[in-house]
Amino acid sequence: MPTLHWIGKDKVINHHHDVPFKVLDHQYTFNGNGPPVTGTSPNKIIHGDNLEALKALLPEYEGKIKCIYIDPPYNTGNENWVYNDNVNDPKIRKWLGRVVGKISEDLTSHDKWLCMIYPRLKLLHKLLAKDGVIFISIDDNEQTNLKLICDELFGNENYLGNLIWRKKEGGGQTDKYFVTEHEYICAYQKSNSFYWIDTIVKKQESEFNKADKNGRFKLTKLEKWGSAARKEDRPTMHFPIVDPNGIDYLPTAPDGNLGRWRIGKTTMNNLIESDLIHWEQRNGKLIPYEKTYHTTDGETTIKERSIIYNLTNTADASKSLTEIFGKKDVFDTPKPFTLIEFLILHSTDQDAVVLDSFAGSGTTGHAVLNLNKQDGGDRKFILIEMQDYAENITAERVKRVINGYGKKEGTGGSFEYYELGETLFVGENSEYLNEAVGIEKIRNYIWYSETRNFLAPTNQHSKEDTLLGIYHNTAYYFIYHPTHLTSLDFETLATVNVKAGQYIIYADNCLLSKEFLFKNNIVFKKIPRDISRF
Repeated sequence: MPTLHWIGKDKVINHHHDVPFKVLDHQYTFNGNGPPVTGTSPNKIIHGDNLEALKALLPEYEGKIKCIYIDPPYNTGNENWVYNDNVNDPKIRKWLGRVVGKISEDLTSHDKWLCMIYPRLKLLHKLLAKDGVIFISIDDNEQTNLKLICDELFGNENYLGNLIWRKKEGGGQTDKYFVTEHEYICAYQKSNSFYWIDTIVKKQESEFNKADKNGRFKLTKLEKWGSAARKEDRPTMHFPIVDPNGIDYLPTAPDGNLGRWRIGKTTMNNLIESDLIHWEQRNGKLIPYEKTYHTTDGETTIKERSIIYNLTNTADASKSLTEIFGKKDVFDTPKPFTLIEFLILHSTDQDAVVLDSFAGSGTTGHAVLNLNKQDGGDRKFILIEMQDYAENITAERVKRVINGYGKKEGTGGSFEYYELGETLFVGENSEYLNEAVGIEKIRNYIWYSETRNFLAPTNQHSKEDTLLGIYHNTAYYFIYHPTHLTSLDFETLATVNVKAGQYIIYADNCLLSKEFLFKNNIVFKKIPRDISRF
């Protein structure tokens, strides 16, 4: 499979490992006009660099996000985005803090964009559930590059296709060659466990205008019509079937040449065996049709088209923001929330977690809240925005959607607002634990690094409570005190009061022999040396 190479790729392939782990610092809970939130809200808005924020989400959300939608910079040269990832490479350090210009003016703009997006996609892949999907809005500037790196990270076999969204009507007279009316939404599944939910519509009973002993049915021609209808287009779908007179019948294309069927041989044989082929006399010859019976549920499924015409455009999205904030020009080129609703509705169930790490004006949060109001769902959102408008625009929009604006009734709901906090490890080489983050977050991190599971924080631990938990018959202990060194010795071992097949015990020192540890299935890990970094 072809792969893409660019300046700095070798330095960013594993850069996500070098990103410092920061804790999420809770600022407030917003519940609008509703009753007080019991516990915490499942929805999060995070202000901070999205690369660091994505890493901070790993302990709680790795493998749990059902739908990711992102709208990253398109690299048009007009967005004023700045490359700010602290990659340890002299060439890349020259880019830090500088606005990325137009391709015609900045010969490394593609390299910068790829260095920015690659480690973020790596972390997004980790967060995505096995049956999850990622949608990425993009335009022609980086679409081909995006496809190649997504093939590399997600696998070409998991590419679902490009949706083409018509973003505007009219205008564009200043475009050099063509009036560009569309953008792309590149879609990848995590694995083949993902399923797309087709639209279900009421059947039009008038279509079922034939009847036999089994009920009413409609006819659909079995010969392919329209484009790619010739034999040479799909040779394996050109084969004979036997008509009621015992004569072999071969498909014919609309232009009179040898044609092909709509379906393959296996499906055709199933129709024949199920007596679902109807022969009609047309122009002096028998023509085969597929029979589809009208079912009592009165519903049928409709496949969505790859070109999205019928959803609102950027002008409608700007108008919606004006209605929400009561003023114009709140945000440049927002996406309509109906577009995000469309993606969520077709790719998730009603209790899915939806993540947007380029949250912008908060469109994804708006879409989730609106869908929940419509169908009573319990979808959750996580929004990450690094710019200073994270609270004044991103969070403020979500607040107004929850409470209602103008004549629009509120959706209800709540969210937690976070800032990126301190790093878990400090020191020149990150060799010390940062006690300022609190013992709960350290315990949480260690549990995740060992089990890849989330240890829900609790304030009920006493200073003597060293058990993290039991996972796969292994008990994990974290013996730590911020003011003095701790030791794994016979005295502390006496506090180990659970039965397990193995014990992994963290402490500052170990005073027990290797033989004793081996005999009793104990693994000692030194704090902080043996705490994994990820």
